[in-house]
Amino acid sequence: MPKPRKALVSLEATPYYHCVSRCVRCAFLCGEDAHSRKSYEHRRQWIRDRIGELEAVFAVDVCAYAVMSNHYYVVLHVDRAQAQAWNATEVISRWQQLFPGHTLAEQFVEGRPLSRPDRQLVAALVDEWRNRLMDISWHMRCLNEFIARQADQEDQFTGRFWEGRFKSQALLDEKALAARLAYVDLNPVRASMA
Repeated sequence: MPKPRKALVSLEATPYYHCVSRCVRCAFLCGEDAHSRKSYEHRRQWIRDRIGELEAVFAVDVCAYAVMSNHYYVVLHVDRAQAQAWNATEVISRWQQLFPGHTLAEQFVEGRPLSRPDRQLVAALVDEWRNRLMDISWHMRCLNEFIARQADQEDQFTGRFWEGRFKSQALLDEKALAARLAYVDLNPVRASMA
């Protein structure tokens, strides 16, 4: 029986995770469609750019990635110490780069006086956002949703672009991490894409 992702991700066990997202409906993530002769190679840059944007916001580092014709791999490292070192203003600023903020959080950043219940609400929001900014599920959500929206707009299609949620695997020791990094780096070579 499948387990919920929060039961599979344990930062106490390891900060390293291998994640895979696969397209549905015979969609192309990148490459050239042999039937229509349409090139989707520019989508590879979409993923590169989005990974860079998310690395500047999240406390999640991308150790390696490979973009294939209908799926991509990433090896992620969750930097909990970095996220814990952020002050409340930095957490709010990072969160608002991706999502709309909260009026009380904006007032807090501007230095306006807040009542005690409002300060408590802001503290609760900051804790929630800090946890999300070091969560691989939120990281993958922000990556996949962005790519799906762009691809759907380009293809003039509505509906699912990704095959369900991403798959993840914990990398529990250095041997597993080294093997997965090599696998991700060599996959485009084996597929004659590099």
